[in-house]
Amino acid sequence: MEEDPAAPVVEILLDAARAGGHIVLTGGSTPRRAYEACARAGVSWSAATVWFGDERCVPPGDQRSNYGMAEGALLSRLPEADRPRAMRMEGELGPETGAANYESLVREHVGNEPRWDLLLLGLGPDAHTASLFPTKPEKVERSRLIVGVEQAGWDPQVPRISMTLPCLNAARRVIFLVTGPDKADAMKRAFGDPPDPESPAAHVRPPAGELLVLCDAAAAGELG
Repeated sequence: MEEDPAAPVVEILLDAARAGGHIVLTGGSTPRRAYEACARAGVSWSAATVWFGDERCVPPGDQRSNYGMAEGALLSRLPEADRPRAMRMEGELGPETGAANYESLVREHVGNEPRWDLLLLGLGPDAHTASLFPTKPEKVERSRLIVGVEQAGWDPQVPRISMTLPCLNAARRVIFLVTGPDKADAMKRAFGDPPDPESPAAHVRPPAGELLVLCDAAAAGELG
């Protein structure tokens, strides 16, 4: 447990940036704090490539956009020469076209089994992760790397684009960032013994990678 789970992930992100890694970012208030700290660190990200685990089907300037959040918290705050190559999901194209385009981009640049160097994830109160929701069919998709999500299972109620479980589980290192008492039940479902098989997050277990869960005491309250 961490008092502020955003703090330890800052150096992990900076190490991946220095190494020129393929880094998958996530949305949320806790990651935002980590991104802002990274922007202040004076480290060049120019050798790195930044990807996104999911996106809302809105324009990049919309306040609900995960890319927009990362752009404002990190990317635009870096000197232009130090910015990474940013591969954003084109949410404004809609879930199916946006997902197909991103899948092509992933396969072109990272291959059919994308070995992400670092992949960040959040956890919803319903135990969803990325935009894979417990009651939606996308959580069982196994043939695609990226999937369109026509109906979100959580607010904001807009269509989404999401990496699938095979795509997430191809990472070398996966880090969940989880805070707050409203996530305690989801933490139990995703990481309890036994985990709840209906929770998409319970299936993020990279077979050839490392899984790290950084959470505060409130989020860990039901783990026992």
